[in-house]
Amino acid sequence: MIQNLTGAMTALITPFKNGKLDENVYENLIKRQIAQGIDCVVPVGTTGESATLDMNEHKRCIEIAVAACKGTNAKVIAGAGGNATSEAIELASHAQSVGADAILSVTPYYNKPTQEGLYQHYKAVANAIEIPVMLYNVPGRTAVDLSANTATRLYNDISNIYAIKEATGSLERTIELLTLAPDFAVVSGDDAIDFPMMAQGASGCISVTANILPNIKSQIIHLTAEGKFDEARKLNNTLYPLNKALFCEANPIPIKAAMYIAGLIDTLEYRLPLTPPSKDSMNLLEKTLEKYEIIA
Repeated sequence: MIQNLTGAMTALITPFKNGKLDENVYENLIKRQIAQGIDCVVPVGTTGESATLDMNEHKRCIEIAVAACKGTNAKVIAGAGGNATSEAIELASHAQSVGADAILSVTPYYNKPTQEGLYQHYKAVANAIEIPVMLYNVPGRTAVDLSANTATRLYNDISNIYAIKEATGSLERTIELLTLAPDFAVVSGDDAIDFPMMAQGASGCISVTANILPNIKSQIIHLTAEGKFDEARKLNNTLYPLNKALFCEANPIPIKAAMYIAGLIDTLEYRLPLTPPSKDSMNLLEKTLEKYEIIA
């Protein structure tokens, strides 16, 4: 079960139309991911603008993802985090009830809990459900860093905590985690360094870039997992310009714009306080996308 919950994973965008969730487009985007080799889809994470979705929208995104993946080999790792433990538990419980395979739970943001607070938060969330839990550490957004010691303590103490999405941008953190707990599934949260993280022993990537190029991203992850490092490295190098361009502004502003330019989404809408990219950023994305063949 656990080994099928890593690999090539996509941090799904959330498409809007006239201010509401565009359910048909969302379902089609997920089916495209499956068709192009992605192992797991990850709805309502950072890239899915979870911070500005209401509870019902958040839950609906998970339901659509589960339905779209039913009968396929693709798994659903549902975003289920929050800065209130009770809210994270509600989302996690819903994800389990509708058939998600696992949850991804971000560290509580804004509150700045201590390491003990983080431990107790995740313990409460994991104990409230039976499906696997992937921790999510992204201190650049949450203002709190889940230390390697606390993360591995959680892994060792709580049976359904199986992985951590590490978005610190630090290769050293990957080494530290895998030194402390060699069987802990460390997953890259940074497209720019997922290849070197996997070469060090990480178990895959939750990718932003895979929204637009799931075929290439899944190949890179699978080749690396098979130890075919030269092939994977060459392919990974071709993605460098796009990986860089997709973070010219705060995620998910550029990836949604890129998908709009490529004709993968019908409308370019965000929830405030996110706004459309600048003219310069749009020009950069347009020029960068000319280098790639995007399969609809």
